[in-house]
Amino acid sequence: MKLYIGNKNYSSWSLRPWLLMRHAGIEFEEVKLRLDFSQGSAFRRQLLAVAPIAKVPVLVDDGLVIWDTLAIAEYLAEKFPHLNLWPQGRAARATARSLCAEMHAGFAALRNHFPMNIEASLPDVGAKVLREQPEVVRDVARIGDMWSRALDDSGGPFLFGEFGVVDAYYAPVCTRLRTYGVALPERPQRYAQRMLELDAQRDWNDAAKSEADFLQSDEPYRSERR
Repeated sequence: MKLYIGNKNYSSWSLRPWLLMRHAGIEFEEVKLRLDFSQGSAFRRQLLAVAPIAKVPVLVDDGLVIWDTLAIAEYLAEKFPHLNLWPQGRAARATARSLCAEMHAGFAALRNHFPMNIEASLPDVGAKVLREQPEVVRDVARIGDMWSRALDDSGGPFLFGEFGVVDAYYAPVCTRLRTYGVALPERPQRYAQRMLELDAQRDWNDAAKSEADFLQSDEPYRSERR
């Protein structure tokens, strides 16, 4: 299998399947492309040569092309059922899928005001956004409540007990909370820290910090690298 991803510092969508596969021990070849959505860019040309859209991530498995994070997760869960990437109980699976769908389609304010930027440390920006953007405060509160309920029901250490798709889906949120210095209540904060301490997440973060590739379009708060 080949997984096409973008810059590790910025590409939250790429992180999800990458982390899921690495943590679960699923072997794959990483193909990293420099994010550039401009017409005719190498990024677009290389992706359009294998997929119908020029976006990451894209998973290619023996000629089959899958280009959506949730579709990739579902495919992997079916291909490797013994890994239990979704919770085993029907009710828990339905809830986990609901949480993934909410992340997939929602939290626009958090995404817009707190873009993933692993190399950066911007607590002052985080404090300012939380003072001025009530919709971001609502998104953060919803995530804290969501995680608390899931952890209470499952007993942890991950949202539904064992690490799975839903944890990979919220991994970029954990990096955002650290970048912007946003604190959650104690239990969800411990969960976010646990996610950041995963070996696979550490490897991703180390690679992100070593990229030294400053993309102005993904840097709304900094005009130059610090």
